[in-house]
Amino acid sequence: MLEQKHCYGSTLMNLRDFLADLTSIRQRLHAMPEIGLAEFETSNLIAKCLSGWGLEVHRGFAKTGLVGRLQRGDSRRAIGFRADFDALPIAEETGLPYSSKNPGMMHACGHDGHTAMLLGAAWMLSQRSDLDGSVNFVFQPAEENYGGGKLMIEDGLFEAFSCDRIYAVHNLPGLSTGTFATRSGPITASVDVVKVVVHGKGGHGAMPAKTTDPVVAGASIVMALQTVLSRNIDAHDAAVITVGAFHAGGSSTIIPDTAVLEISMRALSPSTRTELRERVESIASMQAAAFGATTTFEWDLGYPVTINEKEATSLAEKVIVDRFGSERLLKLDTPQMFSEDFSFMLEKVPGAYVLIGNGDSAPLHSSSFDFNDELLEPGALLFHDLAVAHLQAKP
Repeated sequence: MLEQKHCYGSTLMNLRDFLADLTSIRQRLHAMPEIGLAEFETSNLIAKCLSGWGLEVHRGFAKTGLVGRLQRGDSRRAIGFRADFDALPIAEETGLPYSSKNPGMMHACGHDGHTAMLLGAAWMLSQRSDLDGSVNFVFQPAEENYGGGKLMIEDGLFEAFSCDRIYAVHNLPGLSTGTFATRSGPITASVDVVKVVVHGKGGHGAMPAKTTDPVVAGASIVMALQTVLSRNIDAHDAAVITVGAFHAGGSSTIIPDTAVLEISMRALSPSTRTELRERVESIASMQAAAFGATTTFEWDLGYPVTINEKEATSLAEKVIVDRFGSERLLKLDTPQMFSEDFSFMLEKVPGAYVLIGNGDSAPLHSSSFDFNDELLEPGALLFHDLAVAHLQAKP
């Protein structure tokens, strides 16, 4: 068990009394992974836990999403916490006794752990009678595929449960176990995906002059896109363009009619995000035209930049230092380049996204990944302490 240096009353002892149950919940969630917007058993289990601890349970957000509400006193202060609970379409290879019982699905990103940490905080806070205000526990589906955070907002999440601030915690392999990391401003990148179809004119491979070769045009597009970051984006602004797939033809002797490129883009500012999209379309169209081909685009606009609000981040950093000591807080110099749909919530409500170290584990989205149960205690305590600090702060 991780040693805690700073404790608030008997909170730590109470949580440690509950840790075996909380670990069992986490491992049960791990064994029953479900893909986004189909997490029915997961949602039912969360609702059962929350209602059993006396919280109001409100369902019907983004199909399987739900909110547990804890109200104490008559203050209008309110804080929100979000945990994602969907799994990934990956066949698990951990060999754990609680490994996935659903073929082709597994919790390879630790969402089972995020949910369990927030459930731990809900249990702890439900034991307290000295709070004055509301705590909204937001359990979100479909973070990995359909932008469940955005869907919950569209279903009226913040109209029904207003929050002064909102926080989320995500595990990070490679960061020391139980160490927290965050920063004010951008903390994770935006992500957008486009399928570019290059339309040419197919024909016999022995007579290329009678064709408009989309493969050559597509190859030129791939190479030209490499100049966007070096010549269009400020050298101090990190961004990524990845051509992850190039599909064309099926025979060495046939020039196909079309070629398809699948491209992802990541940025750390809204303006750079827009510029990447514009430059990809412009370059692809012009390169194709140079070979007599044309292009069409199928855009899937993904998640915005995740931007932590300054004061909310400062509160999280203070709570971490007060509870665990300064050695357990890492202030990030630069953002992470992965993406997170908690960004949609931070566009509506000021808050912060915090990383917690999963230790020397397999990477996220790996078939051998498992959430580190040692994080349940510090993760639950962080949520708990943030709620207490916010609700007890002087107006």
